[in-house]
Amino acid sequence: MTDKKELLTAELYITAVFPVIKVLLKDDPAIAKKFENVDVSVVFRAKHDGGYIGATLIFKDGDLEVKPEPAEKADIVFSFGSVKKMNTFLKGGAALPSIKGFTKPGLLIKVITTLLRLKLMMPNVRPKKEHEKYLKVKLVLYMVSTALSKLNKLGDEKMVAWTSKQPDRIYQLSVDGTDIAAYLRVKAGKTKAGRGFYQRKRPFVHMKFANIDDALKVLLKDVEFVEAVDNKYIEIIGSPEYANMLNDFMMHIQAVTT
Repeated sequence: MTDKKELLTAELYITAVFPVIKVLLKDDPAIAKKFENVDVSVVFRAKHDGGYIGATLIFKDGDLEVKPEPAEKADIVFSFGSVKKMNTFLKGGAALPSIKGFTKPGLLIKVITTLLRLKLMMPNVRPKKEHEKYLKVKLVLYMVSTALSKLNKLGDEKMVAWTSKQPDRIYQLSVDGTDIAAYLRVKAGKTKAGRGFYQRKRPFVHMKFANIDDALKVLLKDVEFVEAVDNKYIEIIGSPEYANMLNDFMMHIQAVTT
């Protein structure tokens, strides 16, 4: 029987990590070039309860669609004997899948290269180049905002307890001077994540990072959240108490997925 924590990690990869590949297709020139005029379907699947859990990634003309279930047929298929092994592989650990698609080595290399780029989100990765820093922050904030909503929908006890008593509230994340912005909407126990700035009402909490470097200090845990606020690495507009709670959930998401 699959451990609940492993299932949670797999669900977050399927619904929150894989979709941020879109950021690479748009903002990483090397990855974008690889997928120009490419039409390929990729399946990740792991054995679970007599069947499979996984996702289907459909690359088409520089765009990506992620379906939260493994298709029966695909150009490339990564198969794992357990959910734990799939999670280990996606985190960059030593777990080798069975791979269908060696007859298309060019496509396989493109996919593996893209997966390796996702390792930018790992907490031990400290990019030096400015564009790499930008990509890391954007990937992490986009992934985390989506994962927060999914965590609630999966019934995580702490997240459900936090969202269930809240009225309609917007939690906005952004990095000043950049196009990086994402939000989480919470309304009576229901949640929805989005990109950009929520336009219909003012945020209940807006966590605004001063710049990319200061955002990295927080995401890499070089400074504690309270210290980051005191040093103006991040500005909290709205409730400091709820901002601190949101940060705790964000750190939990990063711990589960990296």
